[in-house]
Amino acid sequence: MLSDAYAPVSLVVYGRVMKNSPVLNGLRLLVVEDEAMIAMMLEDMLGGLGCVVVDVAGTVSKGLDLAGNLSLRFDGAILDVNLAGEQVYPVAERLAARGVPFIFCTGYGRTGLAENFAHVPTLAKPYMREELELILMKALVEPRAH
Repeated sequence: MLSDAYAPVSLVVYGRVMKNSPVLNGLRLLVVEDEAMIAMMLEDMLGGLGCVVVDVAGTVSKGLDLAGNLSLRFDGAILDVNLAGEQVYPVAERLAARGVPFIFCTGYGRTGLAENFAHVPTLAKPYMREELELILMKALVEPRAH
């Protein structure tokens, strides 16, 4: 059946079948990542978790435009800290001012974060789908439940 081709795909990771996360299903996310291959991998992972990527920004400038676009509805954002040598912090500040939760991804670890963002949940690159799922649940879903 043709509609089955568009059904969510289960993934086998370490012998376990991974399906869409019911908790994350439908979560609308902005991705700010300058590396095209990483952005595509992240989109695939997020889609597998049931999330919707509303847009991808590869530069701080585009990230600022999207973060400031009040007609663009999203529930959270995933921000790569270093975008071609430029820090993503202006995008983070705009999201924080708008009340949009976000997480950082970085290959430099938490020690490379600016002091005023040290409290932000951070995912170290490279990361696995399970790690992404856990950090999204802790950073974006659990705070809403309270």
